[in-house]
Amino acid sequence: MTILRIRTQGDPVLRTPALTVTDFDESLRTLISDMFETMYAVKGVGLAAPQVGVGLQIFTWDIGDDSGHVINPSIEVGDEPQEGGEGCLSVPGPGYDTPRANHAIITGVDMNGEPVRREGTGLLARCFQHETDHLHGTLFVDRLEGEVRKEAMRAMRAPEYQDIVDTVTRERETQRLGASADATSATKSSLRSNAFQGANTRSGSATSGSKDSVGSSFTGSSFRGSPTGSSFTGSAFNRGKDS
Repeated sequence: MTILRIRTQGDPVLRTPALTVTDFDESLRTLISDMFETMYAVKGVGLAAPQVGVGLQIFTWDIGDDSGHVINPSIEVGDEPQEGGEGCLSVPGPGYDTPRANHAIITGVDMNGEPVRREGTGLLARCFQHETDHLHGTLFVDRLEGEVRKEAMRAMRAPEYQDIVDTVTRERETQRLGASADATSATKSSLRSNAFQGANTRSGSATSGSKDSVGSSFTGSSFRGSPTGSSFTGSAFNRGKDS
């Protein structure tokens, strides 16, 4: 899995409505796996595809006791409001009190095209609304009201705000490239191991059909594996160690 680059405010992809997903193929599975990996690496509770530069209607979430992903979602919200602070991986800096509905229902499909319906209140409802907004080109700061909005706009126009963005971006890029280097090293080790197993096969020490077994294992580990060796399902759909 790969840690993807988080796009920050000012990138056009964050203001462009995402497209409907029509191809449910392995590249979609890989993207969702990478989105979970990225979300955990930056200690987020939700991540929408436009935030990693992909203009598709997908988001992931993990608030601790509820996690998952949804594709092509629609959302219904209740009338009861909730109060609470909100921040965003794509808007580095402090969070602000953001008005949201206290109850939300999302419907869509998963990576296999199977129906998804999830209902939540409180933080989960807030997360659903926040991530769905991303798919429509809306940021949480657009939801701010009154003096809170004025405060946020002043902070984001201040000269030092760009320094905050640049610092966060550098730190994330260092983390991302470090993880990529570790993954490359692990892949090389796997290839060397497979080559050794192949030599054993040629010498007759491996069982019949081991060539296919080795090939399947390598393909599976590059897609399903994680730094802890857990499966794709286990590592992607449960809170990771970095959360």
